[in-house]
Amino acid sequence: MEISRPCIGIVGSAGAYGRWLRAFLEQRMGLQVLGHDPRDPESARVEEMLDRAEVLVFSVPIRITPETIRAWIARSAGREAGRLWLDLTSLKTAPVAAMLESRAEVVGLHPLAAPPKTPTLKGRVLAVCRARLDRWAPWLEALLAALEAECVAVEPERHDRAMALVQAMVHATHLAQAGVLRESAGTIGDIAALLPLRSAAFELDVAIAARILSRNPAIYTDIQFDNPHVPGVLRLLAGQLEGIARLVEQGDEAARSRFRSDVLEANRLAFSEQALATGNRTFERVGYLLADLADACSLSVHLPEDRSGSLRGLLQVFERHGVNIVSLHSSRTQAGELHFRFGFDHEVDRARLDAVAAAIHADGIGRVLDTG
Repeated sequence: MEISRPCIGIVGSAGAYGRWLRAFLEQRMGLQVLGHDPRDPESARVEEMLDRAEVLVFSVPIRITPETIRAWIARSAGREAGRLWLDLTSLKTAPVAAMLESRAEVVGLHPLAAPPKTPTLKGRVLAVCRARLDRWAPWLEALLAALEAECVAVEPERHDRAMALVQAMVHATHLAQAGVLRESAGTIGDIAALLPLRSAAFELDVAIAARILSRNPAIYTDIQFDNPHVPGVLRLLAGQLEGIARLVEQGDEAARSRFRSDVLEANRLAFSEQALATGNRTFERVGYLLADLADACSLSVHLPEDRSGSLRGLLQVFERHGVNIVSLHSSRTQAGELHFRFGFDHEVDRARLDAVAAAIHADGIGRVLDTG
């Protein structure tokens, strides 16, 4: 068995994270990857996976993860001894406990983000539950380093208690907001009618709700229903909202005083000064980003040569044509392509901007993706 370059098996390889992980392992780490998924008739057979895969990764829906793991334990019949089993589930207690019934070394992983459109998890958090780890420890550390995530070591039960707050409460709050907006649409208008009157906080809340509602509903259902710590958290949330509603309905100076002391001041004291400062700074940064992305005119460019000096050459084109840039943001696609978005004020000369786009194409510096 080659620990430095093991064969990887992914159970659930047709799912979104299974597909992303397979691309990462093959392209970034140069590893051989086998995938098995009932939805993919061309995928590897279970027996081939158990015979060949030194590292087995479970990437299946939350509600069937423990039973899936136990079914693979039964089929493995001890062949997993000395190997490494991982899972990518949003909950950790039940999946890790199920994997510990095997003879494999066991680590639970939870990327706290949807599969990114970038080659790695840079900028994302990855929860890591090292349940039973010995000879595979160096390889795991190499994997985590390659993923480039902010890795947080945590015990499975604490992870799940935290996810009841970090995921389930946040999702439920935004889904409740979406329900209020839906029920209020008849009197005040739908979201499209409200957004022209938006605050930055409202715009962010609507964006988060839209993100939840546009993705796989099974994931959000399982996060609510399969974590035993969620009902208590949601009751606490409902109690907080009900308490605020009672004070506002009471409406007198005594109620206002209690709101300031019991809601605003008590919660402010519960946050550390560092948390308050960091949160405010994050909000301001997001606000600046939203303002930049609202530029009346923009130009997006793919820069094929990701090397020192490439951006300088691109900027010189704008300088030659006398076009002033008011904002600049970069991002990467899942394939690793580097994209730049340039924003301009409303007085930009569109003819000069068209000349910039033509020059970028003619010089071969980059590829203009779109103009706004």
